[in-house]
Order: sequence, then structure tokens, then C-alpha cells
Amino acid sequence: MGTYPARAKPPSAIGCVREARPRFGEQLRQQVTAAMRLRHLSLRTEKAYWAWISRFVLFHDRRHPKEMGAPEIAAFLSALATEGQVSASTQNQALSALLFLYREVLEMDFAALEGLVRAKRPRSLPVVLSRAEIDRLLGELEPVPKLMGTLLYGAGLRLLECARLRVKDLDFEARQVLVRSGKGGRDRVTLLPNSLRGDLAAHLGRVRLQHERDRAAGAGHVELPGALAAKYRGASHEWAWQWVFPATRVYTDRRSGERRRHHLHETVLQRAVKQATARAQISKKVSCHTLRHSFATHLLQAGTDIRTIQNLLGHKDVRTTMVYTHVVQRGPFAVESPADRLPRSDPPGQEQDNEPPSTRQEQPRAPPGPPSSPRCPPNFRYPQPIPPHTHHRS
Repeated sequence: MGTYPARAKPPSAIGCVREARPRFGEQLRQQVTAAMRLRHLSLRTEKAYWAWISRFVLFHDRRHPKEMGAPEIAAFLSALATEGQVSASTQNQALSALLFLYREVLEMDFAALEGLVRAKRPRSLPVVLSRAEIDRLLGELEPVPKLMGTLLYGAGLRLLECARLRVKDLDFEARQVLVRSGKGGRDRVTLLPNSLRGDLAAHLGRVRLQHERDRAAGAGHVELPGALAAKYRGASHEWAWQWVFPATRVYTDRRSGERRRHHLHETVLQRAVKQATARAQISKKVSCHTLRHSFATHLLQAGTDIRTIQNLLGHKDVRTTMVYTHVVQRGPFAVESPADRLPRSDPPGQEQDNEPPSTRQEQPRAPPGPPSSPRCPPNFRYPQPIPPHTHHRS
């Protein structure tokens, strides 16, 4: 998130002894957490919103949010933009967190909140790699990161969607991947690359051997979503619920006491892609999400319907998918540059062929016709010139 903007103390407050304000942070956090979990917001959203609420309270010298309103929110957002120099999306996220605090937690939906202006996000085009660059990038990855990177490119997965895949989500016979609780909590079905089936099956064989060793050592459990652990007793150590890409270490859950494996942390693949980009000498800003952008763009170039790509990517609005049309066929908007249609000129002093200029025969030029004008009717005929010596005498 970065550091919150510093706020200078007034001269009258320097050197003064001030009363300690009551500690309301823990109670406020419990209220925010309860409101978010009631609405089934993700854990990442919960952490991000609470971070912004904390920075807002600290910015205004630990005053309780009930004592503040729209002017204090506007001052905080203005400081973020001017002093913190945050992006428009970061500023809008801070505003969303504070609106949630006042409307949903404190239930203080006063009219002044409607006048808060959201920052205008600039329209940026995604970075797309060519097929040759994709091949070089994947060739520089280690076996497990290469499997994950190939799934990002071959199935259009997001980074966390790939890391959170379970064994039951892979259907080798139907050649499809079931993405559970993707962005926005939506499920979808996408492609399982046929070229990846052999390597993926061999990888799952090694993971199963590791799982059997964990179970023999009293471990072998994984975290289950929601309340499934209470509904399905013993499902946490079943093979179908295991992670496709498990972590290398085992941890003990504090609440249940189970010895579990988490999925491979997303930063492992992020670091691997960054290092592989440098080794492959790709002079583009490449991230894990670049592979997803390349998946959509290459499908468009192959003639796949835009609605099909929307379903594979899990976009709620087709306008989000339309951004990938910027590199379809020859360039942006599928047009050819007029510079590519110019006749090729030879370097100065070099003729087009070996024939001397003096021996070339000039092609006869066609006589110029009457000038064309778009204002003339289609059947309009120009007057013919009068022949010489045909003047009539009166």
C-alpha cells in the first residue's frame, strides 16, 4: 500500500502534553470485519479496506471516524494524490474503503458523501508477448513454474486462480479446467492445453507420492473453503481436495491443530517470471498477467469469437475483453499503416535495372480527359471544342 502521506503538526501542538485518546481500534476492526464477512467479501479485500481505514484514522490524529465526515475524507484523498502521488486506482480503492466504513459499518450515509469525486483512471493497453517471446520465456523457467506459466498462457488463468487449483478441478478427458471462486466469486470453465496433459499428469503423480508420505507422517491436510470442513469430515486429507501446486513446507493450523500444506505462494512464480524475462532478453514489462493478456490476444488473432474469449477469461462485461483487439492482425484497429503502401525507392545513384537511361522508351501517356467534379450529374456531357474556320456569317 505504501506509506500514508505525512501531516505536519501545527506550531501550537509542538512541545505540548496531550491527553491519550481512548483505544477504539480493536472494537472498530471487529465491526468492520463482521460487516465484510456478512457480505462474503474476500480476505484480500478485508485486509486492503482495513489498511485504508487505519491510515485515514492516523492521518487525522487518531480521531474516531464518527467525529469526521466528507471534508476529512476529501482532505485525506487530496493528500494521497498530491503528497503521496498515488495512482487513480489506488485513490479510488481508498475512497471505496471509506465509503464502506461510513455506509455499511457506521451507517452514516449523509448526503455529503455523494459529492466525493472518484479519480479518473487512464486507459492503458495491456502488454502482449509474441509467440516466439512466449516460447523463450517458458523455456527459461524451472519445471514447476513452467507448468504454472504454461497454464496461465494456455488457459488464460489469473495468478491466484492457477495457484489455488485443486486436483478435482482438472478434467483430463474433457480437456478443461474448472476455476472455482474466481474474480467476483464466479466459477467458469476454461481450456486445458492438450500439449500439457502428459507433463501435468507426471507432476500430479509426484504430488500424490508426497501426499501419501505426509499422511503416513500424520499430516496431509489442506484448508477447505467455507464450512466444508465441518460438513465433510475427513475431506481435508482426501486426494481430490489437494492442491495441484502444493507448498514445500508443512504448517500446523492453530484452530484445528491439523498439519497442512498451503498452495505454492504466488510470489514464487512472480520471481521466476521476472528472472526468466531477464534471461530471455525480452525488453518488455512482463508479469504473470502478461501471459493471460497474450492468451486472449492470440485467440483473437486466430479468429476466435470475442464472446467465447469473454467466457474463457471470466469477464463480466464484453467491453473489458474488447481491449485485446488493439493488436489483432497487423496492428491497432486491424489496419495497415499508409507508410507500408508507399512504393519502394532505391538509394540515390542506383537505377532499378541495368538498362541505361538513354535507351529506355517512355510509355505514351493517355490524353487528359475532362476534369471530374463530384457536383456534376452522372449524365452531364462537356461541350465539344469548335473546329477552326467554321464561323457562320450572318
